Amino acid sequence: MMRKSRLATLALTGIVAAGLAASSIAAGRNAPTAPTWLSTSLSPEQRAEALLRAMTLEEKAGQVSQQFMFGTFEEFAPSVRDGKVGSLLFVTDPAIINRLQKVAVEETRLKIPLIFGYDVIHGFRTIFPVPLGNAASWDPAGVERAQAVAAAEARSAGIHWAFAPMLDVARDPRWGRIVEGPGEDPFLASVLARAQVKGFQGPAIGTPGHIIAGPKHFAGYAAADGGRDYDGVYLSDAQLYNVILPPFAAAVQAGAGNVMSAYMDLNDIPAVGNTWLLTDVLRGQMGFKGWVVSDANGTKNQVVQHFARDEADAAVRSIAAGNDMEMSFGTAASAATLAASVRAGKLAEATLDQAVRRILIAKFTMGLFERPFVDEAQARRTLADPGHRDAAQQAAERSFVLLKNDGALPLRAGANAHVAVIGASANSKRDMLGPWAFQYDLPETVTVFEGVRDRLGRAATVETAPGVQLKRNVPSMFESITIPGQAKPEPRWDAARTTREFDAAVALAKRSDLIILTLGEAEDMSGEGASRSDLTLPGDQMKLFDAVMALGKPVVVVTMSGRPLALGSVLERAPAVLHTWFGGTRGGTAIARTLFGDVNPGGKLPVTWPRSVGQVPIYYAHNTTHMPQDQGKRYWDIPSTPQFEFGYGLSYTRFTIGAPKLDTPVLQPGGRVTVSTTVTNSGDRAGDEVVQLYIHQQAGRASRPVRELKGFQRVTLKPGETRTVSFTLDESSVQYWNAAERGWVVDPGTFDIWVGSSSNAQNHGQFSVGGAPRAGRGFLPNATR
Repeated sequence: MMRKSRLATLALTGIVAAGLAASSIAAGRNAPTAPTWLSTSLSPEQRAEALLRAMTLEEKAGQVSQQFMFGTFEEFAPSVRDGKVGSLLFVTDPAIINRLQKVAVEETRLKIPLIFGYDVIHGFRTIFPVPLGNAASWDPAGVERAQAVAAAEARSAGIHWAFAPMLDVARDPRWGRIVEGPGEDPFLASVLARAQVKGFQGPAIGTPGHIIAGPKHFAGYAAADGGRDYDGVYLSDAQLYNVILPPFAAAVQAGAGNVMSAYMDLNDIPAVGNTWLLTDVLRGQMGFKGWVVSDANGTKNQVVQHFARDEADAAVRSIAAGNDMEMSFGTAASAATLAASVRAGKLAEATLDQAVRRILIAKFTMGLFERPFVDEAQARRTLADPGHRDAAQQAAERSFVLLKNDGALPLRAGANAHVAVIGASANSKRDMLGPWAFQYDLPETVTVFEGVRDRLGRAATVETAPGVQLKRNVPSMFESITIPGQAKPEPRWDAARTTREFDAAVALAKRSDLIILTLGEAEDMSGEGASRSDLTLPGDQMKLFDAVMALGKPVVVVTMSGRPLALGSVLERAPAVLHTWFGGTRGGTAIARTLFGDVNPGGKLPVTWPRSVGQVPIYYAHNTTHMPQDQGKRYWDIPSTPQFEFGYGLSYTRFTIGAPKLDTPVLQPGGRVTVSTTVTNSGDRAGDEVVQLYIHQQAGRASRPVRELKGFQRVTLKPGETRTVSFTLDESSVQYWNAAERGWVVDPGTFDIWVGSSSNAQNHGQFSVGGAPRAGRGFLPNATR
């Protein structure tokens, strides 16, 4: 098959060269001359420049157009043939991709291949935990491995580029897309940004078996008013620079080839048409060299947002601001108007050229002109690789957070003859996968019931019953669209069945020795268009919990969701609560292994967990008030403190973390401070601890957060084992963007430092920053990352 593939590529190169021969004939020869841009001895930049000179305005407009392929080959082939599109998304069948690519490279004038994009968010065929769950692993190496598997599968199918990672720092759990991101902290998000870009792209763009990373949504999307998806965002420059932008800067520093602009208004200017954001900040301050794509219909929506007069004006505003490619539904992007706008003098051709140049460079760098087609047999082998499923299981096991344990966990296999696995998601394969998963293999997905049944084997009888129903949410974006490869939501019951199912579940619990109760959300209650005004358990789940707890039987609770939930009395009454997010293809196996102690949970919360929706937004890195003694008394009806702090997570063993030790008490200009501590497993079971480092600036040119994460390491220790963990701080650790100075600054003075197992760490020390007040270094990587 590899030999055939090479021959096909060579033949194609010959066809392209012949079709684009120069009209003049070299002296003494009749053979045509291949176009300059087909020479692999030239750099991608040189090749792009040569091709750009040969293009018409209409061909240039086609290259900056990307269309959703919600339809058949016959519907979209004409747009490709006519040069009206340079990229397609949501087509994943290798055979269809090959047919479309054949049209592009054999039936168009310049034979420019298509670049295919896709939402490879937390896996392609093999589904990993949702991104918020992956963030809970605090394991950048594991996150990198997960995205490398996703990249290998996607690339084998013909996908060249992922609309991921999603790097929106989110501090409001009402917002549905919190499930797609890294949580609330810019430092953790930045570390994971680097890991994901490396996992997707490998050592460099164009590495075989890898795809281009497309960090999104630039920028501020998660701060929507009221946590309502798509609503306007109002952020100060200090919030943007200190909280929102650092993960994107980290992704750019890691070499991300693409960035996706956001839908919404940012301080009254749509992000897709925001010159300051896309050109001054992204390219000027961060040094981004790749191409920017709009989010779906983001360019056209400038008309809806009352920013642009019409679609032609929207297209000009978007590309002039620095948005290079338009993602659009249907077969007519507003970018189709760009040629006319250039001729009318409304857009400089050089501006259009710059956008096209960036896209062509990406296509050349990916090797698409030499290798445009997919090896379909190799795709089948890659997608079936059992090692990918094992990787997904390990990722799930490392993502779980033990919220409460009064000694009920781990369970003992064989201790109970009859086990009931009860709950709406107990045996729901689709719920196990979570949102933003499309190309999954549903039959191979393992539910909680199946995982427990398989783990216990003949040691117990394991039965399941859903008990309650959860109302399905269908995100508005996909209401009327059939997505290729996406299963329809599993059917829910009508009202007549509800009582019968509830009674059956309680009856099962009565005759069982142990109840594993699953509580939480359906998978489509999180994600795009899935914001919630209420964080309590939906449906009749609390009624089911009350009924089961009233039986007096041993009960452990497994929660599944894409956001923190207000669990109320569940946390008060259940002896153990294991939070598992949405675990992916092998989530059920991972949950069973964790419940029965084969795996010791070591995940930590990447978000602050509120007691009530009335507390949100709530996050650990807040500024203190003028009355800090009342910090926990801001409400009269509930504590102001969260249910669980950022970085929290229990284990089946115990860890002791020592006091911080510094190699020098002063961080001098251009210098470093190394902070060390010891961590000891003082329990009787091997386990993982995440040692976390926080700092606080006591005084300076601005009030700074009470604590900021500046380092972490996840370590595995045997019983009785002690290890030394070290972190390095430099000037980028203490710099911040100052609103009064309008730039990055470093303030001399005293800094507090804490090391521990969460943002409530108590082991304290101090260091000072020496020198005079000075400018910071801007978007530069921190030494501890």
